[in-house]
Amino acid sequence: MTPAASFAGALGLSLPRGATLAEVDAAAALQHRTDRKYLVPLGLAHRLVEQLAGSHRILDLDGRRTTSYHSTYFDTPQLGAWRAHVQGRRRRWKVRTRLYAEDRLCRVEVKTKDGRGATVKHALRAPAAEYGRLSARAARFLDEVLAGSSIPVRAADLVATTEIRYLRAALADLDHGTRVTLDGVLTCHDGDRSAVLDPDFVLVETKGGVRPAPADRMLLDLGVRPVSLSKYLVGQSLLTPGLPDNDVRRLARTRFRTGPQITPDLLLEGTHAA
Repeated sequence: MTPAASFAGALGLSLPRGATLAEVDAAAALQHRTDRKYLVPLGLAHRLVEQLAGSHRILDLDGRRTTSYHSTYFDTPQLGAWRAHVQGRRRRWKVRTRLYAEDRLCRVEVKTKDGRGATVKHALRAPAAEYGRLSARAARFLDEVLAGSSIPVRAADLVATTEIRYLRAALADLDHGTRVTLDGVLTCHDGDRSAVLDPDFVLVETKGGVRPAPADRMLLDLGVRPVSLSKYLVGQSLLTPGLPDNDVRRLARTRFRTGPQITPDLLLEGTHAA
């Protein structure tokens, strides 16, 4: 069984009705986005999907209900983006190229925080061959977005750092414009080192308005509390020697392990089905 099939089976992704990409994208556009994150045991994540199946639709791409995400992050040599997040600065930012592997779609993305703490994402389509690097066109896009957000960083200052790979399932409440994503088989890579999420856990993100969504209330009822966790911060914290200890690293150590390069097939060995 493939990693995607194992992941989908463990979460019960066949339960919700399917939705097209256009429908899910339209729902996402209905709200000013606030993200909440949860590290959820696989069994409870399956129960969450069951409870959401009546009100949420799952992104279905010609029968495929998961997508493989590859994200290469860019930062200054001094890790300015990483430090701004760890220190909780008001002006925070992330730059990455993202590849949707099965569809060979690539985007250059910039994420910033506005004055109310909400996430603002800017994206530029790019050829798949440009994944993992910044072209001249991408650099012009980044410079414009970062300057518009009053962030004193230019594309020329950035270098590629950690790559993060995972499988994602996306559910959306098409009527209320909220979404839930479930990420698993999650690995962070830097050279010959990896940090991997415990395969018996899923990173769940709710994406909606300022007020908690139904999915947030369901998670609270299941005994799960939100965590402050960024994939990039985890990967950089665990894989870069000499960085100061921090809350992100201490949290990550409870659910991540580090070691040599690891493949999704090896990561899923021993995963318990729900």
